[in-house]
Amino acid sequence: MHSLFRRLVPLIALSVSAASVLLAQTAKKPVVGFSQIGAESGWRTANTDSIKAEAAKRGIDLKFADAQQKQENQIKALRSFIAQGVDVIAFSPVVETGWEPVLKEIKAAGIPVVLSDRAVKVSDPSLYVTFIGSDFIEEGRRAGDWLAKKTGGKAVIAELVGTPGSAPAIDRKKGFEEILTRNPGMKIVKSQSGDFTRAGGKQVMEAFLKSPDAKQLTALFAHNDDMALGAIQAIEEAGLKPGKDIIIVSIDGVRGAFEAMVAGKLNCTVECNPQIGPQLFNLIEQVAAGQKIPARIAVKEGVFDETQAAAELPNRKY
Repeated sequence: MHSLFRRLVPLIALSVSAASVLLAQTAKKPVVGFSQIGAESGWRTANTDSIKAEAAKRGIDLKFADAQQKQENQIKALRSFIAQGVDVIAFSPVVETGWEPVLKEIKAAGIPVVLSDRAVKVSDPSLYVTFIGSDFIEEGRRAGDWLAKKTGGKAVIAELVGTPGSAPAIDRKKGFEEILTRNPGMKIVKSQSGDFTRAGGKQVMEAFLKSPDAKQLTALFAHNDDMALGAIQAIEEAGLKPGKDIIIVSIDGVRGAFEAMVAGKLNCTVECNPQIGPQLFNLIEQVAAGQKIPARIAVKEGVFDETQAAAELPNRKY
């Protein structure tokens, strides 16, 4: 009897192990609703590609909605996700405010929320589980630090601002201006939104260059690379040399910015990594499983100037 039992024990253990593997393999993947801001820049397109590719790789059912840079479209999408009964909702908010009512509806439906790339301002932090994204204030500081070193702390600056009310526009400006307070020889004399688009950057820069005091401008700070690339077109059309007559620093680190640096038309880009798909879905799967996770997850990033552009360009995947 004892020998029979000893023979059965390994078989039972093997059966339990096989069942566990089968259970893990057939475990339900979370259904995820994701609302993206739009496709306003090369950065955003790369961000979307990373998210869609990672969802497909993991076999996750992704309900994807493009808000075309309109908050009302995002709110409709979030309510649609509630109606569809998704397991987790993730979104990149167009602006910081105005989310409280719909987030309360999502919480009442028992669906956890993950914020991606941009944060929100709400009175109740329990309305979302976590935020994964860049430190936009630090990005602004890095841009300001680089420009201060490049110009010896003396610059007459034009600023191309991102979408009004958006977290990156607010925070990048804040971080950049922190550096200006330490460098009284650096001043922003023109500041206007180009809405994070190349066309917007070109249009605003054209207006800047047509103003009576345009000749005093020595530097440009663009809140993203796409606006900087648009501004470069405007500067060239005005008969000036971008990167020389006007020193340009921008944020994102897209391939187009590195190409512009290699061509000597852009001087520096501060990286904002869009390829957060793997990190995002790690978080989403942890949230879906009820695991406890930090309220803030940072993305690692660097600063690249014209001296590093040629060597780094082949490494750019977006």
